[in-house]
Amino acid sequence: MSPTLLIVDDEKNTRDGLRNALEGEFEVYVAPDVDGALKTLESIRADLVLTDLQLGARNGMELVEEISRRPNAPICIMMTAYGSVDTAVEAMKRGVYDFVTKPVNIDRLEILIKRAIRERNTSRENKELRTKVERQITLEGMIGRSPAMVEVFETIKQVAPSRATVLIQGESGTGKELAAHAIHHLSPRAKRKFLAVHCASLTPELLASELFGHEKGAFTGAFERRIGRFEQAKGGTLFLDEIGEIDLTTQVKILRVLGERTFERVGGSETLNADVRLIAATNKDLSKLVAEGKFRDDLFFRLHVVPVTMPPLRDRKIDIPLSPESMQHILEYDWPGNVRELRTTIEHGVVMATGPKITPKDLPATLRAPRPLPALEKTAPGREWNLHDTETSLILRALEECRGNRSEAAIKLGISRRTLHRRLKELNIFKKSLR
Repeated sequence: MSPTLLIVDDEKNTRDGLRNALEGEFEVYVAPDVDGALKTLESIRADLVLTDLQLGARNGMELVEEISRRPNAPICIMMTAYGSVDTAVEAMKRGVYDFVTKPVNIDRLEILIKRAIRERNTSRENKELRTKVERQITLEGMIGRSPAMVEVFETIKQVAPSRATVLIQGESGTGKELAAHAIHHLSPRAKRKFLAVHCASLTPELLASELFGHEKGAFTGAFERRIGRFEQAKGGTLFLDEIGEIDLTTQVKILRVLGERTFERVGGSETLNADVRLIAATNKDLSKLVAEGKFRDDLFFRLHVVPVTMPPLRDRKIDIPLSPESMQHILEYDWPGNVRELRTTIEHGVVMATGPKITPKDLPATLRAPRPLPALEKTAPGREWNLHDTETSLILRALEECRGNRSEAAIKLGISRRTLHRRLKELNIFKKSLR
């Protein structure tokens, strides 16, 4: 389907000339003025509007402003005389895609129009893709259908729109940062920054500088002012991972941010406002740390407004997705290492999986390797050993092991599929189950 253009010019000869030159490539409509253009746009869905700057009582700038307020506004390209280039540049600042000078070079104009529409379509496709992806990762890639995860999802959805501080608890590797991302993406702050600080990896001095920033000369090595995470995340979300590792002095400063929404940079005296939503996470029992005097009880209660507990994988095994083929491999394997080996295998599959399920290729090679054929039955006493019978027995056993799949049977026997096919004919072996 050809793109739709609307040409707006108060000179009939110009309108007709442009329409005749462009209607082979585009579906072209024309209008003599702003009112006529707006009326035409009520009945068509234009991809691009090509308008002159001077249109009589109301100029092209007014038309652009009117169009820009509409949903799914078309692209605007402006035509202008040489003497009004400055005005056209100002129009570009207001949203005009580009401008062309009169007399118009048709070849250049056609290239410009096609490029503008192509870029607009690409932008729309990207936006639609982002929207689709956002729907798919509403909870930032967290997948689960176990009751424990369903409860986590519901809590996240309920708390995300509010400004409440959230404390995410759970063992290492349970997805605490993913949950924090999900809360941010579902919140009114979604378009602002999400910044994470991993508290356990920093000394108390470095952590204070990382969070609150510092002034030049605040300490040895502070050669210039540094903006901290609380300032960088203005309007957004700050995620403090492993908050149970924070020293008591820094805890006091964070408590002040939560209570008064203010702080000072290290070595500074200027009081700054903290417009951030705080999400904290820990793999420790903070109430136990409070009892031991290692964590402030007032900060604990400030953080514990809405707790989210991430369940470990062992408590939600239903969320371990295995393809039928993978499950068959697991059922057929002997598991000499018992439960410990099974756990390692599943962890390997979870790490290696690139899709929504663990497939055979994601499993360790030991599970995917062809199993050795079972030992042949001993020849009955007095019975002559027969090579034909032995080969036939081997092939039949291999085919039985592989459920009649010749390719897998050939691999198990250590021969090519062509050789197996030939031996089947020579040995007169036929089974309806073969494929």
